[in-house]
Amino acid sequence: MSTFKKLAGDTALYGLSTIVPRMINFALVPLQTWVFTRPGELSSNVVLYSYVALMLAVYTFGLETAFFRGAARAKGPENKAVRDETFNNTLSIVLVITALCTTLILLLTKPIAGWLDYRGQELSITWCALLVAVDATMSIPFARLRVENRARQFVTAKIVNVVVMVGLNFFFLLFCRDVYMGKYLTSLQPLVRLIYFPAVGPGYIFLANLLANLLYVYLLRDTLKNFKFQLRPEAVKPLLIYSFPLMLTTLAGLLNTLTDRIVLAHWLPTGFYPGLTTNDAVGIYGNCYKLSVFMALAIQSFKFAADPFFFAQADDKQAPDLLGRVTKWFVIICVVIWVGVSLNIDVIGQLMLRSPLYRTGLAIVPILLLANLFLGVYYNISFWFKLSDKTRFGTLITVIGLAVTVGGNILLIPAIGYMGCAIAFLASCVVMTAVCYLLGEKYYPVPYDVGSALGYIAGAGALIWASGLIKISSFWIAIPYHLALFALFLGVIAIVERDTIQDGIRRFRKRGTTTPVV
Repeated sequence: MSTFKKLAGDTALYGLSTIVPRMINFALVPLQTWVFTRPGELSSNVVLYSYVALMLAVYTFGLETAFFRGAARAKGPENKAVRDETFNNTLSIVLVITALCTTLILLLTKPIAGWLDYRGQELSITWCALLVAVDATMSIPFARLRVENRARQFVTAKIVNVVVMVGLNFFFLLFCRDVYMGKYLTSLQPLVRLIYFPAVGPGYIFLANLLANLLYVYLLRDTLKNFKFQLRPEAVKPLLIYSFPLMLTTLAGLLNTLTDRIVLAHWLPTGFYPGLTTNDAVGIYGNCYKLSVFMALAIQSFKFAADPFFFAQADDKQAPDLLGRVTKWFVIICVVIWVGVSLNIDVIGQLMLRSPLYRTGLAIVPILLLANLFLGVYYNISFWFKLSDKTRFGTLITVIGLAVTVGGNILLIPAIGYMGCAIAFLASCVVMTAVCYLLGEKYYPVPYDVGSALGYIAGAGALIWASGLIKISSFWIAIPYHLALFALFLGVIAIVERDTIQDGIRRFRKRGTTTPVV
């Protein structure tokens, strides 16, 4: 129970560093969809941020996990020098890759803009390249904080970053724009005209992100203080051999999740949506996709805590049982999020997507939430190939998922538009989860409660589908009705899991009564 509690505590801390910033950052969705009322204006941001994620996977080269593995094998204060050397080598490799790739992109900015059909947005591409460079460089220091259980510093850095980024978004997109147009503070116009150019438009979103991320260098300065650039061949080679399959897996996984936004504009027939361009469709899909952030937050919070935790527990004979119990409650929490958001998607859409054009895509959100739920389960049960050093299976599984995504998009986008993107992604996540489970049962058996997981998912899906059959136009009636359904679902979970819940309460009370009094 103590190890389970530790994982829960770490997840809560890392969840704070993920949920709070992402929820604050979520405030940017209404701002951006209000400032840029035509979805096509934000389509380049949707696509370029997809490429940012792909580049980050290449730059970091899977070395975060390699660092976790090396640090886990050098436990104890007597092995601090070994851990420091692992840190130096991993960060040095990332710096070399980052320098080479960033230089190449900066030299080829104009051809890249032409290839992406984003001529005139070369500045945005430059800022994206620098943004990836900063993020990649700071990825290993953040990993070190996680290994050293310095969650508070991790949380602080993440929250400061997002507060600054949100502030800069409001500064560039609203304040500078209004002053430039003479709405108020006209005396500041000469100064604003030095830093604000209307043609840049959504590009200022990238600049705000870049400037905020540069603060990481200062906030994590103590982690970098004793860093020494070194590339010892006898240390670098094992790191690269271990991390290369992980990089391919990560890259394939990102392609799996990002392919839809990259290819939608190319594979969607012209005029598919009356009155909308293909870029408008990309903008609608990309911004509705952001509403699945609630599921992504739970998954990311868990991953931050679970990666170092399960590596540390790798030699424990109870690790499979622990992983099984953790997975069960992970599924329950994700199902609760799926139901809560899906039942109230109309209200959430009204609040977050300020332009009505964006809200035409809300039907994809429950499907994307379910897809992310299965993706989270896949991440959860994929520890078997990391713990057993069989990372090649991760690459194989992800490539299978990517093939399903690409094939699904080819077949479905021309037929049902961006709804096809959501369905293809869901199919891919289900296939990946199933294949990972079947292989894991052979190489690293874990007592998963599959019946419980499938039961909760099926029950939640039935509730969401049934509630969608009843259309309620009044928000004042719809909100209490959906909250009542949500409460009913929580009540069912409480009844089904009453033994586990009561056992947890008894343990808590017993601990409280046995606390010594001084």
